[in-house]
Amino acid sequence: MFNDIQTIWDHSERVKDVMLYIRNHIQEPLHRDILAEVAGFSVPHFHRVFTTQVGESAISYIRRLRMERAARKLRMGAVDITEVARAAGYESHAAFSKAFKQQFGLSPSEFRQLGCSAATQLLRKG
Repeated sequence: MFNDIQTIWDHSERVKDVMLYIRNHIQEPLHRDILAEVAGFSVPHFHRVFTTQVGESAISYIRRLRMERAARKLRMGAVDITEVARAAGYESHAAFSKAFKQQFGLSPSEFRQLGCSAATQLLRKG
């Protein structure tokens, strides 16, 4: 029983390390083999542990963080949506707009038109 608790705690700490690494390197390409190495796990084990601990895969987590960051840039007045799209890891405005709408239910332009409280509420749901 103690070993099970120790393992859960160890996994939790390793996932926290990976989450910190992701946040500190969000602008860079983040591949699962690098993240697994940060955690000290094989890629399949990392995927299972991360998904269990966080409730979403590492790829989904990264995508969500990048979208939330992009949404904050739009709210702060970023003029060029294509630049925001590229910073979020998308090659085109169209691909970014589609992913943004899937995430938030609004296009980037519609999101930009929201009032501050509505945008903040939408980001908290995301």
